[in-house]
Amino acid sequence: MKQFIKLLSVSVLGGVLTLGSYKLILEEDFKNTENPSTEESRSSFLPVSNSNKIYGTNADFTEAAEKTVHAVVHVKNVAVFDKPNSIWEYYSRGGNTGKALQGTGSGVIISPDGYIVTNNHVIKGAGEIEVTLNNNRNYIAKVIGVDSKADIALIKIDATDLEYLPFGNSNDIKLGEWVLAVGNPFNLTSTVTAGIVSAKARDLNAYDGTPQSFIQTDAAINPGNSGGALVNIDGKLIGINTAITSQTGSYIGYGFAVPSNNARKIVEDIMEYGNVQQGILGIRGNDVNAAITQQFDLNISQGVFVGDVDSGSGAALAGIKEGDVIRQIDNIEIRKMSDLTGYLGSKRPKDVVNVKIIRDGRERELSVELAKYETFAIDAIGLEITDASKNDLEAYNVTNGVKISRALKGDEQSQALVGIIITKINSERVNSINDVKKVLRSKNESEPISVTFVNQKGQEQTYIWR
Repeated sequence: MKQFIKLLSVSVLGGVLTLGSYKLILEEDFKNTENPSTEESRSSFLPVSNSNKIYGTNADFTEAAEKTVHAVVHVKNVAVFDKPNSIWEYYSRGGNTGKALQGTGSGVIISPDGYIVTNNHVIKGAGEIEVTLNNNRNYIAKVIGVDSKADIALIKIDATDLEYLPFGNSNDIKLGEWVLAVGNPFNLTSTVTAGIVSAKARDLNAYDGTPQSFIQTDAAINPGNSGGALVNIDGKLIGINTAITSQTGSYIGYGFAVPSNNARKIVEDIMEYGNVQQGILGIRGNDVNAAITQQFDLNISQGVFVGDVDSGSGAALAGIKEGDVIRQIDNIEIRKMSDLTGYLGSKRPKDVVNVKIIRDGRERELSVELAKYETFAIDAIGLEITDASKNDLEAYNVTNGVKISRALKGDEQSQALVGIIITKINSERVNSINDVKKVLRSKNESEPISVTFVNQKGQEQTYIWR
């Protein structure tokens, strides 16, 4: 009996040891399966991230939407008729004055006392501007100022204690960041759509010599969204919705917004100075491309190639030269001209910026004081002029003149004159804006204005405005 008990004890002990060893082996194999060693991870042909950061897809937009809808308004562009424009209007209205809705858009309240940012094209030509808040209260707004180039307008209603949106820093936005577009598409008030930042510094006007810089988003933007808010997930204003590119005129996957830094600067200029103060480096250039890289033996593929430097400009005084490549301004990477113009659009004359350039393969950093971009509107002929650069004069094979920078009228004839050179006004040679002002001041009001242009073939043509 004692012998039997001894054998039983040995058997039980052996079983326990076997099961224990088996359990340890299984646990070790399980651990190795779930958490492979560093060496095993490195041997994989696919990249493996050891980051513990969790990326969620169910972001909560409710707070940002709630903050925004009450600060976005419905803007109506109304034509006011003092008398009938045709016999049909006479019979339909009985000869009375009347109103007609010309278009609608959106606007963003930026202060509790009623200042509103919208697009210039939303309120352009309005006889009256009607603003409807999210609570259905209606106001008549007055225009404080506009910047037609940036398509930004500042209007104001007589109200207090309004909900408003604070400006965010559009320089801080990142590709792929969540954004909301809030506005009134197709007269559907308080509409919120979500998307991401698809691109930054997008230029939609690359071929007319006036680079633009938009935020591109795939948040749905449709007619009526113009002038509305583009906000980040914190509910901060990072852009003013402005444009869509579509053959149908409706959303097809992307829209564009003026960056908030540029819009804020325009608004502040209008409120402080009455007009927009534009700071410039004093250079003309092009995006670095394959042809430029080959021609000038550059070892970089992105940046702005400096083709011309205005004498006496901040760039010239700081030492920037033709052939330099601008790669960075104030820690903002410059890959193309729209990056440069977009950042400078948030600056004023006399601001100092740090410009990083590449010259002869070496990197240099220069401090540049921005100069004021000066233009002069000749209202009598419907054209705006600016001083011509050396390159402008060489392009038209002339030794003097001023450059037409903008047409003040929308007709095709005026638009076709943008970019060409005026060499004489009233038969007097002009070299600058100041020369033009002197000539116009010396003439009688009843006198016509004769303007001599040089076309792209180098031929002089004189027109007379009476």
